[in-house]
Amino acid sequence: MRANYHSHTVRCGHARGTEREYIESALAAGMEELGFSDHAPFRLPGLYPGIRMAPEELGEYVSVLRSLRREYAGRIQIHIGLEAEYYPAGFPGLLDDARREGVEYLILGQHFPGNEAGEVYFADAFDEPRRLDRYVGQSIEAMQSGVFSYFAHPDLAHFTGDEALYRDAARRLCRCASDCALPLEINLLGLRLGRNYPDERFWRVAGEEGCAAVLGCDAHDPEGLRVPEAERAAMAMAERCSLRVLDRVSLRPLVAEGGGL
Repeated sequence: MRANYHSHTVRCGHARGTEREYIESALAAGMEELGFSDHAPFRLPGLYPGIRMAPEELGEYVSVLRSLRREYAGRIQIHIGLEAEYYPAGFPGLLDDARREGVEYLILGQHFPGNEAGEVYFADAFDEPRRLDRYVGQSIEAMQSGVFSYFAHPDLAHFTGDEALYRDAARRLCRCASDCALPLEINLLGLRLGRNYPDERFWRVAGEEGCAAVLGCDAHDPEGLRVPEAERAAMAMAERCSLRVLDRVSLRPLVAEGGGL
């Protein structure tokens, strides 16, 4: 991998290692670009604890990464992003905070429906068609917003019901991604940990719909940026599914050129 845009920090409450350790690990892996995209700090009531940074940490997050970007200039390109759900009640405020602090890009990671509070995690196994429809519908709204650079683990929804219904839902999502020119991430952390994603059922549909794919480390520790076995497994699946895998992603900026990035 020449680039990874999906890396976390200790601020999310379930990752470890310093930003410098992540950068050094990326350099050791031969990467030329490293994006940090820690879990976004929504200002919403009732959010589950331990899975995202607090709003008051966002400024320090950006400041630390800006300093390291200057220090490592010429050796590796550092990008400052966030992984964010599309929560309608909190999304405008999140965009305001991110733009004010100079966050460079967003990747979509739709872990919960609605606005999260009181909802069920999409990666927990379920067979209710309505929940699958909520995942696809909310993800489509997110993609059509035009602010995300790519869709992380788009196959996260762990649907165990009717296969034909799953294929139809995956096709709706993939067609929207193709229409929006939004790459879909093959998640290497899911491969390493044996999660329900990557789900080859989904990626066969993505290949049929001509979707672009990108590998994402989803690194929650520095070692997560050096995963050659997972890379090989992901590329083998991509070949089986006739996927076009991008080396790099053209990030969609959240602020205008010259706006403090």
